[in-house]
Amino acid sequence: MYSKNLAVLLLLILSFISSGKLCKWHSPINVLEEEYFSFCCSMGPQDKGQVAYWYKRDTNKKEQVLVRGDRRIDLNGTNLRFWPVVVNDTGIYSCCLRNGTRETPCKEWSLNVIKRNKKNCFTEEHVLTGIDGIVGRSYAFTCSDTDDSVNVVDIAWYKNCTENINKRGEEEWHIDQLTEEDGGKYTCVKTILHEGKKYNRTSTTSLNVKGAEENVIPKLIGPDHHVFKTEIGKEEILNCTVFLGYLKNFVQFQYELYWIGHGDTIETCQKNSSLCQMEERKYDENGKKYAVKQLWFKSVKEEDINSSYTCTFSENGFEKQTFILQKESNPDLPVHVFTTGMIMAIMFSFVAVMMVILCLVFKIELVLLFRDIMGKDETLEDGKLYDAFVSYLKDSTPICGEERKFALEILPKTLEDHFGYKLCICERDISPGGAVVDDIQSFIDRSRRLIIILSQNYISDQVMFELEVGLHKALVERKIKVILIEYMPKSCSDFLPKSLELLSSSQVVKWKEEKSLPLNSKFWKKLRYAMPAKPTAPAVCQGVTLQDRRKRTSTFCITSKPSLACY
Repeated sequence: MYSKNLAVLLLLILSFISSGKLCKWHSPINVLEEEYFSFCCSMGPQDKGQVAYWYKRDTNKKEQVLVRGDRRIDLNGTNLRFWPVVVNDTGIYSCCLRNGTRETPCKEWSLNVIKRNKKNCFTEEHVLTGIDGIVGRSYAFTCSDTDDSVNVVDIAWYKNCTENINKRGEEEWHIDQLTEEDGGKYTCVKTILHEGKKYNRTSTTSLNVKGAEENVIPKLIGPDHHVFKTEIGKEEILNCTVFLGYLKNFVQFQYELYWIGHGDTIETCQKNSSLCQMEERKYDENGKKYAVKQLWFKSVKEEDINSSYTCTFSENGFEKQTFILQKESNPDLPVHVFTTGMIMAIMFSFVAVMMVILCLVFKIELVLLFRDIMGKDETLEDGKLYDAFVSYLKDSTPICGEERKFALEILPKTLEDHFGYKLCICERDISPGGAVVDDIQSFIDRSRRLIIILSQNYISDQVMFELEVGLHKALVERKIKVILIEYMPKSCSDFLPKSLELLSSSQVVKWKEEKSLPLNSKFWKKLRYAMPAKPTAPAVCQGVTLQDRRKRTSTFCITSKPSLACY
């Protein structure tokens, strides 16, 4: 027994080097495949300024090979790390410290990488045999050591491959008093996060528990001093528990277990008792025998607060535990916590308000950006041929006025050439023949929007019919949406139907001449917002290119009478 303890102590002493780092000096070192592992090359004060070089040779060869770092093998100062270690890493490793002029003797380790047993939580060849435990004594298992620099994100403990949830995250599993049932294999798995990936470090210790070599001493369970938070009028029960011994070899003995309060022994509970000690109760758990005596407060009173109550256990001596009741209070938040909380609340509220304001101010830009990113297309499978039917004054004087130029050149050039829309402009996309009324109604039905270019001279039988048909379909039949482009203020358009006033602000776009010409102007953004969502692409209408359309537009500017059939 003493030789075992001496060997372990010697191993621990050799593990610590002058720099304070823990380095493995025993050989061979057994590790599991596919796990994180690291070597540590010891360095003393006299070795400062030297560089560590690592060499590896196979066990059946004499030739050494310089270890070079890569994504899996990390050369970090005096540490050699594997992310992870594999079976081919088995071999004899040497660490040599050099600075060009001085070289220290190389230290050598033998590394044995063991194949993992994937059907079990531990591999027999990797199990360490711990020092035998003795019934009634304490025992502690420590998880495998890791460098301070690694990021341990989880620790899990298993006994015979069954996880102990209560030990999760703890570096040590401590058993106060061993029983024969505590024997088994204890496995600790550390999870380490490195460059976004998780690696394990597993260690398993086998514990053999021997019978008691000395008499078990009964004792009170828990600390000597307890403080309980309570409230006036609340019922409270205090537990005093004593360990009596192990069931296997338990022998009855004489002892006393009682409560003392306010300088006197507290009486056993009666029917009308408000403060009393209950009858002693014995119970068995995990091969151990316990006794418990409870102190019962039927209703906590003011005089009970801050008074001490002592549980006394006597058996060849006295052992005591003190319990104190304290009033539970809800203290005000510290000033700095309250101030910080208020500042954070105000900041979050301000940010939320600003976000809402920005969304309202830049609503159109955000919607257009969302359409571009998502590639949204509202024109698929709706049975429509045109994105918009354009209504404008066709018999103005002079015949090629500003409104006509806007309708036949500026509007289609931008919407069709740059944003991929398909417009129906009768003066441009017309072939001779057809009935005016039937054709206009037909082409409005085949369009998704009705664009009205409202100018100072906007009045004629044909355009008024287009307007009335479009408004009826928009406001009554709800088959089309109207977009009103103002070339003049609506206040000057008393001759127009009053139903135009029902259009929302998002359906009215104001032309501001030179200011509206750029593609990123507010005019084009609002017009695109009112148009159906469609991926931006050059438009082609019935196989006729935009260049052909502009040629035809120039021709129609000198034609005295337009034809009336879109195709």
